[in-house]
Parts: sequence; structure tokens; C-alpha cells
Amino acid sequence: MPSLDEQFTWMDARYDELGIACSQNDIIADLPRWQALMKERAGLEEPVQTWRAYQKLLQELASTRELLDSPDLADMAKEELAHLEQQQQKLRHQLKVFLIPKDPNDERNVVMEIRGGAGGDEASLFGALLLRMYTRYAERHNLQVGEVDISWTELGGVKEAVFTLSGQGAYSRMKFESGVHRIQRVPSTESQGRIHTSTATVAVLPEVDEVDVQINPQDLRIDTFRASGQGGQHVNRTDSAVRITHLPTGIVATCQDEKSQIKNREQAMKVLRSRIYEQEQAKMDAAYAQSRRGQIGTGDRSERIRTYNFPQGRVTDHRIGLTLYRINEIMDGDLDELIDALTMEAQGQSMRELALGEE
Repeated sequence: MPSLDEQFTWMDARYDELGIACSQNDIIADLPRWQALMKERAGLEEPVQTWRAYQKLLQELASTRELLDSPDLADMAKEELAHLEQQQQKLRHQLKVFLIPKDPNDERNVVMEIRGGAGGDEASLFGALLLRMYTRYAERHNLQVGEVDISWTELGGVKEAVFTLSGQGAYSRMKFESGVHRIQRVPSTESQGRIHTSTATVAVLPEVDEVDVQINPQDLRIDTFRASGQGGQHVNRTDSAVRITHLPTGIVATCQDEKSQIKNREQAMKVLRSRIYEQEQAKMDAAYAQSRRGQIGTGDRSERIRTYNFPQGRVTDHRIGLTLYRINEIMDGDLDELIDALTMEAQGQSMRELALGEE
């Protein structure tokens, strides 16, 4: 396998080569080719700029080490050297991250599903808390939230919520949220002050295009019905809600949020494609998921991944053993510390698998 230096030397040369190619008149005249080359160059820009910064830093390190022999400048050089070596470690780590093969789904939008689990009404109320948490997270990161289908309880809980998050890198940020979430707290209906434990299941599916999942229209059963629940004037007045069943797999998707039956059908098809895609990916990734077990988790929606303990004010992610005593902020959508830690663990695991550890 080529060394880190060899791979980035090639990237650097390729980046310059693409810059020259994209300025040639014959390539500019061929729009599809020009766009493809520009996209390739854009993908290389951040790694190459980091590599060039790393090379410049190496030169600074060499010059600073030469000053260690100077009686007047040795102390200053040692201090500067410690700072530069710290920067070197950070940049080298970042370079290794660039070499990790990207998840092809990372830049996709996502379809998220929340379902109340064990715990009755309290589980549904927990589902509503999770829905609010992810909605607030989306607002913090400029992700657009699209409601597809939400079933509310009389107490304001959520039996099931299906919604989309759209925006740059949505899947890369949310993919570690799949699994069973557990809440421990004293419900408002508890007269004895006892702590109850309830669960809710979260699934995060990449939103896929028609070209990614081929569906035979003859394999679909499409039913329309009147929408129900909270909402506008279309509720219970027209057959605008749509339920689509994929007969070969039995997978069902429903949408009743839009006033237009056509728009509801489009949204339901998005969800259906994502669910079929997830099922196929699960079969293909079974061996890989097994190798990840015990690291950052399998991504299986039956795996308990996180506990929200209100009496102690803590949130614990069981996959990486991280506990944070910031439950109010986290429930308000401040998930970055958790998501960043999970991302770093995944990157570290990928580096170990690719032998990109410290050389």
C-alpha cells in the first residue's frame, strides 16, 4: 500500500493537472466532461491544501530545530518546537482522515423514524422529546425538517414519527443515532416518586434517488384515505393521504402531511425507497456490521445505544462509554459533543482497519 506521503504527492500533482485541464478550451466546450473534472478537483482541494500546509510546517520544524544549538535562542526554540509538533500531529491526523474511504451516503438527506417502545404513554412522551431534540438540532445546523407522517397521542406523545432532514452532510451527522434510546425519569403521573424506564427506537435512513433503487410499479399497492390528526383544513375532508405497499417485501410507507395527494405520494415514495435501500444494504453489510460490533455499534435499530437519566442529569452513550452531565442542553438539540465523539471513534476504527495508525 502506498505511504501517506506517496498518496498525497499524487493528489497534489493531480490537483494541479486538473486545474490546467479545466482551463483548456476543448474541455470547457465539453460541458459534462468539464463538470466531472471540476467536481474531482473540488474533492481534492481540502486534502491538497492541508497537505501543503503540512509540508510548510515541516520546513518550519526543520528551521526551528536548527536553532536548538544557539545558546541565545535555544529556550525560545524549544517552546516554539513544542507548539509546532502539536500542530504537526493534528495535521497528520487530518491527512489520515482524508484517506479513509467515504461513506457514499454521507452527503445524502435522511429519513428519520421515531417509534415509542416499552413504557406505554411514557414511551410516547419520550418519542416526542426525541422529535423535539432532533428538530432543534436541525435548526442549529441549518437542516430543513420535512414532516412526512406523525401519529400523536392524546397526551402529546408520539406513537410514530417519520420526517426528513435535508441539508449538507445530513446523513454523516445523523447516522449514529439509529438504535434504541432509553429514558429514566419520574413521570408526571407517578405519585410515589418512582423512576420509570422507557424506550423509543430511532432509525436513520439515507434518502435515495430513483436510480439507486429500481421499483417495478406493478409491485406497488397504492391506497388513499382521509388524513387524520392535527393540521389544516384538508384533514378529514379529502382523500389526500397516501399509503404505498411494496408487495415483494411488505414494506409500507405513508404520508398525510401535504394537502396534495400527488405530493403525499412523492413523499411516501421517498420513504419507501429509503426503507427498501436500507433492507438491501443491511444484507450486503452483514459481515461488515459484525466486524464493527462493540466499537461504534452495528447501527441496528434493536441495539440500545443511549440512556437519558433525568434524576442524575446525565446522558450516556453506551457504544463509546461517554457520559455527559448536560441533559437539558442535549435534549434542546445540542448533540455536537456526542456526534463528534462518535465520528472520531468511527474514524479511528477505520484508520486501524486500513493500517493508518501512527507509523
